[in-house]
Amino acid sequence: MPHLLEHLDRWKPFNALVVGDFMLDVLVYGDAERLSADGPAPVLHAKRTEHMPGGAANVCMDLAAMHARVTAVGITGADPHADTLHTALAHAGINTAALVRDPSRPTTVKQNLVGLAQSRHPQKMFRLDYESRDPLSPAVRAALLEAFDRALPTADVVAIEDYNKGVCCPEVCRHVIDRCRAAKKPVLVDPAKLTDYARYRGCSCITPNRNEAEAATGMKTHPGADPEHNGAVAAALLNTLDAESVVLTLDKHGALLLEKGGRALHVPTVARQVYDVTGAGDMMLAALMGARANHIHWPDAVRFANAAAGLAVEVFGVQPIPLEKIHRSLIAQHAPRYSKRRTLDEAAIELAAARREGRKIVFTNGCFDVLHTGHIKLLREAARLGDLLVVALNSDASVRRQNKGPERPINPEDDRADVLSELESVGLVVVFEDDTPVRLLERLRPDVLAKGSDYTKDRVVGADLVESWGGAVALIPIVEGRSTTSTVRKIQGTKSL
Repeated sequence: MPHLLEHLDRWKPFNALVVGDFMLDVLVYGDAERLSADGPAPVLHAKRTEHMPGGAANVCMDLAAMHARVTAVGITGADPHADTLHTALAHAGINTAALVRDPSRPTTVKQNLVGLAQSRHPQKMFRLDYESRDPLSPAVRAALLEAFDRALPTADVVAIEDYNKGVCCPEVCRHVIDRCRAAKKPVLVDPAKLTDYARYRGCSCITPNRNEAEAATGMKTHPGADPEHNGAVAAALLNTLDAESVVLTLDKHGALLLEKGGRALHVPTVARQVYDVTGAGDMMLAALMGARANHIHWPDAVRFANAAAGLAVEVFGVQPIPLEKIHRSLIAQHAPRYSKRRTLDEAAIELAAARREGRKIVFTNGCFDVLHTGHIKLLREAARLGDLLVVALNSDASVRRQNKGPERPINPEDDRADVLSELESVGLVVVFEDDTPVRLLERLRPDVLAKGSDYTKDRVVGADLVESWGGAVALIPIVEGRSTTSTVRKIQGTKSL
C-alpha cells in the first residue's frame, strides 16, 4: 500500500480514449406509495427526471473525475437524446468529436423508474430500454474507425467498453486492438457477456466479472476467492487472448489478477455497505486505465481500482468517483486503526475530496496538552460551524518554543494526537512544527478559522489570510477558569510553573 500511495501523490493527468456503446440513462424519480386500482401494479407519481451519461459514456465521466482528458469514440442516433448526451459529455470536458451520429438507429436510452416509498431511499422499480443491436452499416463503421484513427496518436491508454449493442463488433475490436498494439498503447477491455472472446484477442487486459468469465470459458469460478481455482479460469482467458493480464472481478471478494508469466494474485477489497452495483464495472475499468497510464504496476493498479469500485457501490446510480475521494479512502485504509492523524499532504488530498462533495471545512489550532472541558466545548462548537473539523496540533518542539515552561508539553505529540482522534467532533489531526499555522492555512484553505474568544480577531494568526479567499473567522466563547496551565498548577500544588 505505501508504494500505491506514493504513486497517487505523483498522479498526473493523462489522455484516454474510450471506444464502445454510448448510452443515455434517464432516471424518473417519484413517489411509489400505492398500487393501481385496476391491477396489482405499483404506481409511480413522477416528480423529477435526470439525464446522465451511461455505458461507455459513464466510463468517460469516471475518467474525467480522475483528471483524464477523454475522447469518446462511438455511435449515437441523430435524435434529441443524442443532443442531450453530447451536451452532458461536453459539459464534463469530454471530447465528443469522434461520436458518430447514425440516423438509422436510435441513441441507446435506459429509462429507469425510481420510486421513493415512505421517505425511504430510492429504489429502482423498472427499466425501459430503447436501443438497436443491429450491425453497423459499412459506411458508419468506416466513419467510426476513421474517427478512432484520428484520435489515437494523442492517447496514453485506450478502452473498449462492450455492452453488445452492435458497435464493438469483431471488425471494430480487431481494428482498435491492432492499431493500439502497433502504436504500443495499452488497450483494456470490459467485455460483453459472450461465449467467444476472439474479437478481443491481443488486448492488453480484459476485466470480466464472474458471469462473463464463466460464459466465455465454460468454467465455473470459485464462489469465494480461491486463487488457484479462479486462477485457472483467468489462465484460460489469458492463453486464449494472448493478453498481458486478466483482472477477474469477484464482487465482494475483490478481484483476481493474473499477469502473463506470473501467478494468480487475489486482491481483496474492503467490506462495504452495498447500495447499488450499477456502474461498478465502469469504475473498475476507468481506475485501471488511470493507474496504468500513470505507470502503476498491475497489483497496485487493481488495489486502486478495487477501492474505486467499492466507493461506487455505496451510492445510488452511476456517479463518477473523484480521484481525491479514492485517494482519501486508501489513506484511511492505510492509517492506523482509529487514527485521524494525517500528514499535511494527506490532509490536503482529503480536503480536496471533501470540497468536491460540497463539504464545509473548519480549522482550529492549538497545543491541546491536558484535555479539559474548555477544549471539548471549543472543538464541539467549531465542528458545528461546518462539515469537517481539522485540528492543527503544535508539535512538542513548537510547544516548547511558546515559553509555556520546561515541563511542557505534559503529553507528547503522539499521545495528544491519539486523544484528539477519539473525539467525535474532530475530523483530521495534523501535527505542525512551525511557530504559526500559516503554512497549513495556505495549503488547506479552510472555509472557517475558529479560535477561542480569549483572542480578538486582530490577534488570530491567519485571519486576514482566510478572509482573503472568502473564508470566515469565528471566535468561540471560552469556559472561564479552564486551561491546561491551571490544571497543571492544581496538580502540582503551586502558583506558577
